[in-house]
Amino acid sequence: MASEMDKKGIGWFKGVLSYQNQAEKNSAEQKEIVTEVIVDEPANTMNEYEPPVTNSNKNLFSKDDQDKIALDVIVSLENMLKDRQLQSYKYKGLEDQLFTANETINRYKHDQIKKDQLIQEKNKEIRELENNLTNKQMRYDQLLEDYKEYQLTSNLEFEKISNQLETETAKYNKLTEESTNAQYQSMLKINELEDKIRNLEIENQKYAEQYRKLVDDKAQLMQTINDFTEKMSFSFTTKATTSNQSE
Repeated sequence: MASEMDKKGIGWFKGVLSYQNQAEKNSAEQKEIVTEVIVDEPANTMNEYEPPVTNSNKNLFSKDDQDKIALDVIVSLENMLKDRQLQSYKYKGLEDQLFTANETINRYKHDQIKKDQLIQEKNKEIRELENNLTNKQMRYDQLLEDYKEYQLTSNLEFEKISNQLETETAKYNKLTEESTNAQYQSMLKINELEDKIRNLEIENQKYAEQYRKLVDDKAQLMQTINDFTEKMSFSFTTKATTSNQSE
């Protein structure tokens, strides 16, 4: 951007210089023409073109009572003076433009220096960012490689654990089946033992009743025997007493 503006400023400056050279060239040509015209006049005529001082000199440039050559010379001089004044104004304007252009060029150069410094700083920042990006890319590649390795290891571990889980699940199912069978067999055995216990309790109850009956019968028999013994003893005692009394 700054280089394009500099090129435009330089092009404009060259245009101004070329215009100034062309104006000077035209002025020089006009001066040569006027000089040629004046050379053909007498020497006193040359003195008439000095700066006016007296009233006689003023009348010299009057267009009244002048011949065609003098009138042409006066018109040419007036035109040349006007052109000179115009060229002076143009030259002054060109000097102002040149001064403004120099200031603009200096400002552009100052801006260009600032922009160059800014570009250098930005290039430095870009290099730092590129280095950071390169480092981050390297870390990312390393992390990606580590992740792939971790994923492969995890898949192997998952397959291993899955196989172990299937084996343990099969064992658990087998143990569960065996436990269910054992519980069923235990229930059957418990039911069988409970039936036996109930049968034994019934038999024990029968035996207890028979035992109590035997005990009662035995007690009754013992009572009978005791009664009989007492009776027999009393009978023998009575007989003995009677015998003794008889004797």
